[in-house]
Amino acid sequence: GVWRQTRALLFKNCLIKCRTKKSSVQEVLFPLFFLFWLILMSMMHPHRKYDEVANLDLGPLDTSVLVNFVIGYTPPTPVAREIMKKVAFDNFEDGLITEEFLSEEELEKASFVKPSNFVGVVFKDSMSYQLRFHDSIAMSSIYMESR
Repeated sequence: GVWRQTRALLFKNCLIKCRTKKSSVQEVLFPLFFLFWLILMSMMHPHRKYDEVANLDLGPLDTSVLVNFVIGYTPPTPVAREIMKKVAFDNFEDGLITEEFLSEEELEKASFVKPSNFVGVVFKDSMSYQLRFHDSIAMSSIYMESR
């Protein structure tokens, strides 16, 4: 029955392993070699541990840098308008200039016209966004512990 077939298969596999010693040793040693290599690499490049930073009052924000600063955003949804209104008026007394654009292409064209003082914000949904600068896209690093 089943026991006899299992025993015969086990015996056959033992014979194959005994006859092909080189490949059997490789099956055992290669994973151990790669495990050793990974451990060695992780010891050569350890994760950096940073000390805690004490809570400090950083003082008022210097808004003189933000004079004539333009923040463009797209798509012009009610949620995006509300967020940009809070950014412009609740955080800065004199307010930032916010402009809404219908598409990312219009936002990109505007960034080429005034590259030094323009930042684009592309809302992906109500909870995520991307910052667009003149020549790059700033990606969020919220889920990246180590590069």
